[in-house]
Amino acid sequence: MKWLLDANLSYRLVRQLADVPAEVVHVSRCGLSAPASDEEIWAWTRANAALIVTNDEDFYRLAAVHGHPPKVVLLRTGNQATSFIAQLLTKHLEEITALLTSDDIGVLELY
Repeated sequence: MKWLLDANLSYRLVRQLADVPAEVVHVSRCGLSAPASDEEIWAWTRANAALIVTNDEDFYRLAAVHGHPPKVVLLRTGNQATSFIAQLLTKHLEEITALLTSDDIGVLELY
């Protein structure tokens, strides 16, 4: 399982999610141009069988237009501390894993 953290999330999350059973990569460290467009991120995650973790609603719209993969975890928490986001993702690891195995669901919203 691979997660790509969008640019609107801190790169520090990578270290804070080290215990998650996934390869966690920040968009600034995956080889895409800076700043990468949403479409470039979408294409990268599709090509690399990754999940997008973001708080950018544009990915919700892309999922509605293009379907999945890739799958999207959309954070609906507003601006929060990096530690809060790490705890939220860890707390919902079971649902994130279920998202990845679902044929029907393409977006998981976390509050």
